[in-house]
Amino acid sequence: MLDKILIANRGEVALRIQRACRELGIKTVAVHSTADENQKHVFLADESVCIGPPESLKSYLNIPSIISAAEVTDSMAIHPGYGFLAENGDFAEQVEQSGYIFIGPKSATINLMGNKISAKEIVGEVGIQCIPGSDGELDDDIEKVHKLADEIGYPVLIKAASGGGGKGMRVAHTKGALQHTIDLTKTESKAAFGDDTIFMEKLLEEPRHIEFQVIADHHGNAVCLGDRDCSMQRNHQKIIEEAPAPKIPKKLREEMFKKCIDFCKHIDYRGAGTLEFLFENDEFYFIEMNTRLQVEHPVTEMITGIDIVKEQIKIAMGLPLSIKQEDIVEKGHAIECRINAEDPKTFMPSPGMIDLWHPPGGPGIRVDSHVYTGYEIPPYYDSMIAKVIAFANSRESAITRMGVALSEMIIEGIKTNRDLQIEIMQHNAFKEGGTNIHYLEKRLGL
Repeated sequence: MLDKILIANRGEVALRIQRACRELGIKTVAVHSTADENQKHVFLADESVCIGPPESLKSYLNIPSIISAAEVTDSMAIHPGYGFLAENGDFAEQVEQSGYIFIGPKSATINLMGNKISAKEIVGEVGIQCIPGSDGELDDDIEKVHKLADEIGYPVLIKAASGGGGKGMRVAHTKGALQHTIDLTKTESKAAFGDDTIFMEKLLEEPRHIEFQVIADHHGNAVCLGDRDCSMQRNHQKIIEEAPAPKIPKKLREEMFKKCIDFCKHIDYRGAGTLEFLFENDEFYFIEMNTRLQVEHPVTEMITGIDIVKEQIKIAMGLPLSIKQEDIVEKGHAIECRINAEDPKTFMPSPGMIDLWHPPGGPGIRVDSHVYTGYEIPPYYDSMIAKVIAFANSRESAITRMGVALSEMIIEGIKTNRDLQIEIMQHNAFKEGGTNIHYLEKRLGL
């Protein structure tokens, strides 16, 4: 039994993990930067350790400081949450080499799936389809690259092998723009990920972004908790997610569930993970696997009744999954809106003091947030400050409930994207379901 877990993160996800630990009777250690000493999970933790100044590189990305904090607090395991070091294979390896349990996949698995080229190669072994493109790293011979692009057909997408979070992706619409696009992507990839390896894919014109939640244990068991639609995006960043994904044929969903489960077993996966796809013309095309907890995990929890974070912790303890695939029954529909501290027109971050915070409530409403009245949002980190989740028996009712919840929510002192979320709930295209990943940007004229 784990008796103490160090939470190597901040914000709402740190609080979410802490709540799961408290339900399991596990003590928690909160690590924080000097800018985050007033975080809610820091106040509620059994112990807290300051690991550095506000800059992420000197605190939340500082591996020696995090492991040192585990040492001085006699922690048994480390949960990385999402973002920061959650998908850093070196971190997972150092945690385990230092004698602690890493709550997540093995470091080798993280590295394997963190490289999009190797990930595409291995998913093909279980019959999962990838987007047409280069079979591996893009050739340095520009004539060969031009030939490949002609065969695939423009527009093409140049992507960083180590990319993620919407970074390291650029579109070339013509042959004349291809070389420049390659150069820019390489430069960005090197700066962001320390790796300038790139590859090419066909750019799908109007795809949806559909992902599948999986959980697997040390004993060869794996389940798929269904799908989510994450197509409502701006600048490759998700804004709204929902489960189950609307307008996906039942037979096709079940086929994908099986493929995702087979893949987890094929790579001996452990923990929670998400396989992400682009979906167009009734075809799923693999894009990446996130080897961690997802921001949008609550919508899956709401329709299945399964606590994904508690399952992560139990798996790390060596316990088998508490559920089998036949036990999973999806009920109703859930929608999540990300509430960001940002200017609603320019989308620039809006840090500062929250003069008043009044979260919504009522039947089927869940709010995951670390903020409170009098809390000051620091300017150093991601702008997301809350997630509002609405659950109901039908998608139509969930949309209505979300609209009511958002209208009740009050945040004074900073700017947020709340009004944009309310507007989206009123869009006929969103109500109908099945919008593609370009819908919101076109609607906003971006």
